[in-house]
Amino acid sequence: MNHDVAHLLSRLINGPAPLRQICFAGATGTAPAQAVQVDFPRLEIILEGVLMDAGVTGEATLMTQHDVLYVPAGGWNLPQWQTPATTLSVLFGKQQLSFSVTHWNGLALQNQAKQHVARRGPRIGSFLLQTLHEMQMQPREQQTARLIVASLLSHCHDLLGSQIQTASRSQALFEAIRDYIDEHYAMPLTREAVAQAFYISPNYLSHLFQKTGAIGFNEYLNHTRLEHAKTLLKGYDLKVKEVAHACGFVDSNYFCRLFRKNTERSPSEYRRHYHSQLSDKN
Repeated sequence: MNHDVAHLLSRLINGPAPLRQICFAGATGTAPAQAVQVDFPRLEIILEGVLMDAGVTGEATLMTQHDVLYVPAGGWNLPQWQTPATTLSVLFGKQQLSFSVTHWNGLALQNQAKQHVARRGPRIGSFLLQTLHEMQMQPREQQTARLIVASLLSHCHDLLGSQIQTASRSQALFEAIRDYIDEHYAMPLTREAVAQAFYISPNYLSHLFQKTGAIGFNEYLNHTRLEHAKTLLKGYDLKVKEVAHACGFVDSNYFCRLFRKNTERSPSEYRRHYHSQLSDKN
């Protein structure tokens, strides 16, 4: 089974096998031992196999593939794992949705996928959850309940898709900025100047580097300049000050301090060590 959450949601919404029974966990208050109880509403969906749950309103219910259990905020359910089964849990927190795929192999529970996505935009999900909550009073209205659950899952799928697109755009922008630095490293680049070149704020530029590149803007800029400085030191008989200026460092003393910190050698020592190694090889 493909455990990608977006793929699983798509199959539940558009797949050949439709959603089946929508069950409701109406129990509140102190939960029995082994029960699952949280402060947010959630959906428990059987993806494969069968599962007995003692938290369903009225009595323990045997749930099969594509059955769904709605658990309200503060409610609890009590899954009884007996035979191999796989479930998808969707928890509707205030700030984010949490997805978890769990598999019982007959001996132990295995977490096969976990994912989160921020809840943002129109409160479509909240309205649908409220409607599903009210459906507890009419559990036999299964067609309506299935439509509401399908709409909820579609909303979740849209949020995941939006997250993927945002991440993709952020990655593309980060790579474009990195290429720009690689090409213009010798210029007097600043965070503000580069941000202006890409029509974004300096704070967002810093956010891109920390989140997408896991390295700060200044750190990446200095790293790029130092790598070019190493090339010049190894290949050309330039003065240290000339190398510094050619690589975008206005202050040659700062360049020397940064170079030593990065390589544990001064620029001159680095050059002598490199040529010494070449002589030894020859």
